[in-house]
Amino acid sequence: MFKKVLVAEDLGSTNYGIANNLKEKLDIPDVQQALYCDDAFIKVRKAKKDNLPFEILITDLSFTKDYREQNIKKGEELIVKTREVIPNIKVLVFSIENRPSKIKSLFKNYAINGYICKGRNSLKELEQAMRQIHSGVNYVSKNLERTLKSSTIFELKEFDTILLQRLSEGLSQEQISIQFKTEGISPCSLSSIEKRLNSIKLEFRAGNTIQLISIVKDLGLI
Repeated sequence: MFKKVLVAEDLGSTNYGIANNLKEKLDIPDVQQALYCDDAFIKVRKAKKDNLPFEILITDLSFTKDYREQNIKKGEELIVKTREVIPNIKVLVFSIENRPSKIKSLFKNYAINGYICKGRNSLKELEQAMRQIHSGVNYVSKNLERTLKSSTIFELKEFDTILLQRLSEGLSQEQISIQFKTEGISPCSLSSIEKRLNSIKLEFRAGNTIQLISIVKDLGLI
Protein backbone atom coordinates (compact mmCIF):
# COMPACT_ATOMS: atom_id res chain seq x y z
CA MET A 1 0.00 0.00 0.00
CA PHE A 2 1.02 3.63 -0.50
CA LYS A 3 3.13 5.12 2.26
CA LYS A 4 2.96 8.81 1.40
CA VAL A 5 -0.21 10.58 0.23
CA LEU A 6 -1.18 14.19 -0.46
CA VAL A 7 -4.82 15.27 -0.14
CA ALA A 8 -5.85 18.55 -1.85
CA GLU A 9 -9.42 19.49 -0.94
CA ASP A 10 -10.76 22.92 0.01
CA LEU A 11 -13.61 21.71 2.22
CA GLY A 12 -12.06 21.09 5.61
CA SER A 13 -14.48 18.38 6.74
CA THR A 14 -14.05 16.40 3.53
CA ASN A 15 -10.28 16.84 3.65
CA TYR A 16 -10.21 15.55 7.22
CA GLY A 17 -12.55 12.65 6.36
CA ILE A 18 -10.32 11.48 3.51
CA ALA A 19 -7.12 11.78 5.53
CA ASN A 20 -8.62 10.06 8.57
CA ASN A 21 -9.99 7.23 6.41
CA LEU A 22 -6.57 6.65 4.82
CA LYS A 23 -4.88 6.46 8.22
CA GLU A 24 -7.47 4.27 9.93
CA LYS A 25 -8.56 1.92 7.13
CA LEU A 26 -5.30 1.58 5.19
CA ASP A 27 -2.77 2.39 7.89
CA ILE A 28 -0.96 4.88 5.65
CA PRO A 29 1.76 6.50 7.82
CA ASP A 30 2.24 9.81 5.99
CA VAL A 31 -0.91 11.63 4.87
CA GLN A 32 -0.46 15.35 4.26
CA GLN A 33 -3.31 17.78 3.65
CA ALA A 34 -3.78 21.07 1.80
CA LEU A 35 -6.81 23.32 1.44
CA TYR A 36 -5.32 25.28 -1.46
CA CYS A 37 -3.67 24.10 -4.69
CA ASP A 38 -0.71 26.43 -4.13
CA ASP A 39 -0.11 24.93 -0.68
CA ALA A 40 -0.37 21.43 -2.13
CA PHE A 41 2.22 22.25 -4.78
CA ILE A 42 4.59 23.66 -2.16
CA LYS A 43 4.36 20.32 -0.36
CA VAL A 44 5.00 18.50 -3.66
CA ARG A 45 8.19 20.45 -4.33
CA LYS A 46 9.44 20.10 -0.75
CA ALA A 47 8.82 16.34 -0.78
CA LYS A 48 10.75 16.01 -4.03
CA LYS A 49 13.59 18.17 -2.71
CA ASP A 50 13.80 15.98 0.39
CA ASN A 51 13.93 12.93 -1.90
CA LEU A 52 10.72 11.63 -0.28
CA PRO A 53 8.15 12.25 -3.05
CA PHE A 54 4.45 11.60 -2.68
CA GLU A 55 3.22 8.38 -4.26
CA ILE A 56 -0.33 9.51 -4.93
CA LEU A 57 -2.23 12.81 -5.11
CA ILE A 58 -5.91 12.84 -4.15
CA THR A 59 -7.46 16.06 -5.40
CA ASP A 60 -10.75 17.82 -5.99
CA LEU A 61 -11.27 19.65 -9.29
CA SER A 62 -12.84 22.90 -8.10
CA PHE A 63 -11.46 25.12 -5.34
CA THR A 64 -13.60 27.97 -4.05
CA LYS A 65 -12.12 31.46 -4.34
CA ASP A 66 -11.62 33.44 -1.14
CA TYR A 67 -9.42 36.24 0.18
CA ARG A 68 -6.20 34.45 -0.83
CA GLU A 69 -4.91 35.01 -4.34
CA GLN A 70 -3.94 31.68 -5.88
CA ASN A 71 -1.64 30.88 -8.79
CA ILE A 72 -3.00 27.35 -9.25
CA LYS A 73 -6.77 27.66 -9.23
CA LYS A 74 -8.14 24.20 -10.06
CA GLY A 75 -7.39 20.53 -9.77
CA GLU A 76 -6.45 19.99 -13.41
CA GLU A 77 -3.70 22.61 -13.12
CA LEU A 78 -2.45 21.02 -9.92
CA ILE A 79 -2.26 17.61 -11.62
CA VAL A 80 -0.18 19.02 -14.49
CA LYS A 81 2.17 20.96 -12.19
CA THR A 82 2.60 18.00 -9.85
CA ARG A 83 3.44 15.64 -12.70
CA GLU A 84 6.13 18.09 -13.83
CA VAL A 85 7.84 17.53 -10.48
CA ILE A 86 6.91 13.89 -9.86
CA PRO A 87 6.19 12.35 -13.28
CA ASN A 88 5.22 8.90 -12.00
CA ILE A 89 2.86 10.03 -9.23
CA LYS A 90 -0.58 8.40 -9.20
CA VAL A 91 -3.64 10.68 -9.25
CA LEU A 92 -7.07 10.01 -7.77
CA VAL A 93 -9.70 12.67 -8.43
CA PHE A 94 -12.35 13.09 -5.71
CA SER A 95 -15.03 15.41 -7.03
CA ILE A 96 -18.75 16.11 -7.28
CA GLU A 97 -18.43 16.30 -11.10
CA ASN A 98 -20.51 13.55 -12.73
CA ARG A 99 -20.55 14.44 -16.43
CA PRO A 100 -19.24 11.42 -18.38
CA SER A 101 -17.50 13.48 -21.06
CA LYS A 102 -15.63 15.48 -18.41
CA ILE A 103 -14.54 12.35 -16.54
CA LYS A 104 -13.47 10.59 -19.73
CA SER A 105 -11.40 13.63 -20.65
CA LEU A 106 -9.61 13.45 -17.29
CA PHE A 107 -8.52 9.88 -17.96
CA LYS A 108 -7.59 10.67 -21.55
CA ASN A 109 -5.97 14.10 -21.25
CA TYR A 110 -4.59 14.05 -17.71
CA ALA A 111 -3.87 10.31 -17.36
CA ILE A 112 -5.53 10.11 -13.95
CA ASN A 113 -5.58 6.73 -12.24
CA GLY A 114 -8.94 6.92 -10.53
CA TYR A 115 -12.13 8.89 -10.12
CA ILE A 116 -14.51 8.95 -7.16
CA CYS A 117 -17.74 10.90 -7.48
CA LYS A 118 -18.57 12.57 -4.16
CA GLY A 119 -21.66 11.16 -2.52
CA ARG A 120 -22.99 9.18 0.43
CA ASN A 121 -20.66 6.25 -0.19
CA SER A 122 -17.60 8.04 -1.55
CA LEU A 123 -15.47 7.55 1.58
CA LYS A 124 -16.37 3.85 1.56
CA GLU A 125 -15.16 3.70 -2.05
CA LEU A 126 -11.86 5.27 -1.11
CA GLU A 127 -10.35 2.12 0.39
CA GLN A 128 -11.15 0.02 -2.69
CA ALA A 129 -9.94 2.75 -5.04
CA MET A 130 -6.60 3.04 -3.25
CA ARG A 131 -6.02 -0.71 -3.24
CA GLN A 132 -6.95 -1.00 -6.90
CA ILE A 133 -4.76 1.90 -8.02
CA HIS A 134 -1.86 0.59 -5.94
CA SER A 135 -2.16 -2.72 -7.79
CA GLY A 136 -1.92 -0.92 -11.12
CA VAL A 137 -5.62 -0.92 -12.10
CA ASN A 138 -7.53 2.30 -12.73
CA TYR A 139 -10.63 2.91 -10.62
CA VAL A 140 -13.92 4.68 -11.32
CA SER A 141 -17.01 4.98 -9.11
CA LYS A 142 -19.37 2.07 -9.64
CA ASN A 143 -22.33 4.30 -10.49
CA LEU A 144 -20.35 5.76 -13.40
CA GLU A 145 -18.79 2.62 -14.89
CA ARG A 146 -21.59 1.71 -17.29
CA THR A 147 -22.07 5.28 -18.49
CA LEU A 148 -18.35 5.77 -19.14
CA LYS A 149 -18.18 2.58 -21.17
CA SER A 150 -20.97 3.77 -23.43
CA SER A 151 -19.85 4.34 -27.03
CA THR A 152 -22.48 7.06 -27.47
CA ILE A 153 -20.46 9.69 -25.57
CA PHE A 154 -19.13 12.14 -28.12
CA GLU A 155 -15.36 12.64 -28.07
CA LEU A 156 -13.61 15.54 -29.74
CA LYS A 157 -10.94 14.82 -32.31
CA GLU A 158 -7.65 16.72 -32.24
CA PHE A 159 -8.86 18.86 -35.15
CA ASP A 160 -12.04 19.72 -33.23
CA THR A 161 -10.09 20.77 -30.17
CA ILE A 162 -7.84 23.08 -32.18
CA LEU A 163 -10.84 24.55 -34.01
CA LEU A 164 -12.76 25.24 -30.81
CA GLN A 165 -9.70 26.68 -29.10
CA ARG A 166 -9.19 29.17 -31.93
CA LEU A 167 -12.88 30.13 -31.80
CA SER A 168 -12.63 30.65 -28.04
CA GLU A 169 -9.76 33.06 -28.70
CA GLY A 170 -12.10 35.22 -30.76
CA LEU A 171 -11.00 34.22 -34.26
CA SER A 172 -13.58 34.05 -37.04
CA GLN A 173 -14.00 30.95 -39.18
CA GLU A 174 -12.40 32.84 -42.08
CA GLN A 175 -9.35 33.70 -39.97
CA ILE A 176 -9.06 30.10 -38.76
CA SER A 177 -9.22 28.85 -42.34
CA ILE A 178 -6.28 31.09 -43.27
CA GLN A 179 -4.30 29.97 -40.19
CA PHE A 180 -4.95 26.31 -40.93
CA LYS A 181 -3.68 26.74 -44.49
CA THR A 182 -0.53 28.43 -43.20
CA GLU A 183 0.05 25.77 -40.53
CA GLY A 184 -0.74 22.83 -42.77
CA ILE A 185 -3.76 21.73 -40.74
CA SER A 186 -6.31 19.79 -42.77
CA PRO A 187 -9.09 20.26 -43.69
CA CYS A 188 -8.57 23.98 -43.97
CA SER A 189 -11.26 25.18 -46.38
CA LEU A 190 -13.93 27.47 -44.98
CA SER A 191 -16.69 25.11 -46.06
CA SER A 192 -15.06 22.15 -44.28
CA ILE A 193 -14.65 24.17 -41.09
CA GLU A 194 -18.28 25.30 -41.22
CA LYS A 195 -19.49 21.74 -41.81
CA ARG A 196 -17.46 20.30 -38.93
CA LEU A 197 -18.51 23.09 -36.58
CA ASN A 198 -22.18 22.48 -37.37
CA SER A 199 -21.73 18.77 -36.59
CA ILE A 200 -20.17 19.57 -33.21
CA LYS A 201 -23.02 21.98 -32.41
CA LEU A 202 -25.53 19.22 -33.07
CA GLU A 203 -23.66 16.77 -30.85
CA PHE A 204 -23.57 19.20 -27.93
CA ARG A 205 -27.06 20.62 -28.64
CA ALA A 206 -25.64 24.14 -28.91
CA GLY A 207 -27.76 26.79 -30.62
CA ASN A 208 -24.78 28.90 -31.66
CA THR A 209 -21.00 29.07 -31.46
CA ILE A 210 -20.93 31.10 -28.25
CA GLN A 211 -23.06 28.53 -26.46
CA LEU A 212 -20.91 25.71 -27.86
CA ILE A 213 -17.70 27.28 -26.55
CA SER A 214 -19.33 27.76 -23.15
CA ILE A 215 -20.40 24.09 -23.05
CA VAL A 216 -17.04 22.61 -24.02
CA LYS A 217 -15.23 24.90 -21.58
CA ASP A 218 -17.52 23.82 -18.77
CA LEU A 219 -16.79 20.22 -19.66
CA GLY A 220 -13.08 20.91 -19.57
CA LEU A 221 -12.63 19.84 -23.19
CA ILE A 222 -10.69 22.96 -24.16
